[in-house]
Order: sequence, then C-alpha cells, then structure tokens
Amino acid sequence: MPRNRLGLAGALAAVLIAAGIATGTPAQAHEEPRTQAHERPATLAQLAERHGRYFGSATDNPELTDTAYTKILGREFDMITPGNGMKWYATEPRQGVFDWTNGDQIVNLAHANHQRVRAHTLVWHSQLPDWLTSGTWTADELRAVLKKHITTEVRHYRGKVYSWDVVNEAFNEDGTYRDTIWYRTLGPGYIADALRWAHQADPHAKLYLNDYNIEATGPKSDAYYALAKQLKAQHVPLDGIGLQAHLALQYGYPTTLEDNLRRFSRLGLDTALTEVDVRMQLPATDAKLTEQATWYRDLTGACLAVRGCVGVTIWDYTDRYSWIPAVFPGEGAALPWDEQLNTKPAYHALREALR
Repeated sequence: MPRNRLGLAGALAAVLIAAGIATGTPAQAHEEPRTQAHERPATLAQLAERHGRYFGSATDNPELTDTAYTKILGREFDMITPGNGMKWYATEPRQGVFDWTNGDQIVNLAHANHQRVRAHTLVWHSQLPDWLTSGTWTADELRAVLKKHITTEVRHYRGKVYSWDVVNEAFNEDGTYRDTIWYRTLGPGYIADALRWAHQADPHAKLYLNDYNIEATGPKSDAYYALAKQLKAQHVPLDGIGLQAHLALQYGYPTTLEDNLRRFSRLGLDTALTEVDVRMQLPATDAKLTEQATWYRDLTGACLAVRGCVGVTIWDYTDRYSWIPAVFPGEGAALPWDEQLNTKPAYHALREALR
C-alpha cells in the first residue's frame, strides 16, 4: 500500500506490477439507472450493493478540506480506507503514546456519510516511527511492542470498523518472506500472532492479509495461498486476502485474476481488491484511457464473478490526490476521476461492469 502523495511518498518506488494481457474495449454506456427517491443516477456503491458487494475509496486527511472532493467521496462510495492515518508512524509516534487524531477524523467522516471503514494497517515494514526502527530489540521485547500496538489500536476502533489489513506486504516477489524487522526478529510466526491479537481485541472485525502483485497466480500469490491454507488448518483467525491491484498498462493485465480470487474463495476466505489504480505512462491518450477503462471493467467483473470477492476499493478516486506521480515520475492518470474531478472513461466502465 503506497503512501499518498500527501503522505510520505517514495517507499514503494520498487513496486513491480504482475504481468498479463488485456483485450477488448469498454462496453457502450446505457441510460443511467435512477434512484426513485431523488431521480439521480445510482452511485457506484448503490450499483455494487445490488450484487452484494461494496465499492470504496481510500482517502487521506490533508484532502478533507477540499469540499468539492469530499462531496463526491461521501456520495459515490460505501467503504472508506484511511490512506495513512492509521499507520504506525501516525498512531504511535512515541513508544506508548498513541494519537488517534487522523484515524478518528476519517472514521467519523465515514460514519457521518453512513459508510463503513476498511482499517489499514497494523503490521508493515514501512512508515514506522524512528523509535521503533532505530531500537535494538530482543524477540521478547519486540513481541511485546507489537502486541501492545495491535491490541491498543484495534481496541480503540472496536465496533467502528468493518475490517483490518492486519499484516501488509509480508512476501517478496519470489514468494520468500520479506526481510523486515518483524521477520528478522520474530520469525514467520509473527503473522499468526498478529491475527490472534487483533481478533482478541475485536472479535467482530474481518481480518485480512494484504499485498501487491498477487492479482495473478504466481510465486507471490502462491505463497499467500500456502500461508492461508496453513493458518486455516491451525485455526488462526484469518478472514480474507486483500489484493491491492496497483496495475500499470505497460506491464499487462493480470489475466488469471478471476482464477486466483476463486482459489482463495475455496479456502473459505473472503477476497477484496483493496487499493486499485491503473497507471499509465504520460501523456494520457484516448487509446490509453480506453484501455484503462477496459481494465477497470474487467477487474470489477472478476470480483463480481467470484462469490467470495466482497468488494472493490480504489486508491483514492481522483488523479488530484493520487500517489503515483510522486513515486513513478512520468506516470499517472491512474484513477476514474481526473484532477478536475471530472469522470473519465474508467468511471463509466465501472458503471457498466456493475450493471
């Protein structure tokens, strides 16, 4: 999960996007369905709800002063993810000193708009405070630090959030464990521990593992499949797998996405597309925007085709606040709304998929 352009940009400049092939063009738009109450077109959330799915957006605290932006955010979506406000550097900037300001602001806004919250994220190797990364920890010490952080944060938001991305980006591209402070000091068992502690703190929240480049079948998604199977066999409380779906036109569409969603579903797990954007090399052309729209339509269709796929979240909805340009220079135009908050072909393709 990337840092927003208004967050701490740059950590994921090494992200590689899974390869595949996309074909086809967006279907032609039909007359918009109307809601009876206001005779306005149904929102993305309302269209998704007809399929028993949600349609969400990430957001971040700095842009919440933009009233034109928040009006669309509050109207079109029924699930919100805080881009940065619940990460460790924001919530425990000093050891044992917790700050809920940013997370609470987004949770309160979501609840005011009758939206649910995908809480993000408890255990990650990035955006950690200096006191944690510069410390020298024994396994017992770090385990206690991790347990306290998870327990305190999850308890604070108990009953207020739909789900947690408990562990984020735990594997390398080849399917080996990522060399993080958690893995180095605690070994692979930190993942099961984190899930157990989160469940104890809020038994009703859905608990996810979340990562990028696991949309297609391959070594990295295979590692998650094997881990999920192991955790389920051990009765560890794991509810779902989040596939971030940060895609790029130049690397091809992950054509095995639907099959991949289905195999996780067969384990009894929910799946979700959690951080979707489809970037391109600039300038954006009509041809690129048309291909991008096809990808948005196809990935949404893949989720709708698999019963266990519960919803789609785009990583903020507008190019105005996208993380992409700061991390991938010369790339962008990744979202369904442009920088002026006008809808792009991708938006209409999403509507078509959800119809």
